[in-house]
Amino acid sequence: MSDVFDALSHPIRRQVLELLKSGGKTAGELADHFPVSKPTMSGHFAKLKAAGLILGENRAGTITYTLNMSTLQEAVMGFMGRMGVSREDAKEGE
Repeated sequence: MSDVFDALSHPIRRQVLELLKSGGKTAGELADHFPVSKPTMSGHFAKLKAAGLILGENRAGTITYTLNMSTLQEAVMGFMGRMGVSREDAKEGE
């Protein structure tokens, strides 16, 4: 779980996840949203992939990234559990 929180610690990586909420995007499409170099973006993608937050599929030389919601949900539920909040407690707060 520490890999997930480490990956979430950077604002660009959190913004990448926000962008992927609407569906898969290529590395280039994502990179166009940020004023950083392509190698820097590749590092961010690698960190998100290593944490299991995104999945990358190579399609004819172009990498398309998608959100891996199961890892994100697992991390949130694990964090809530450590804070003493059960799934039922979270539902009551909705």
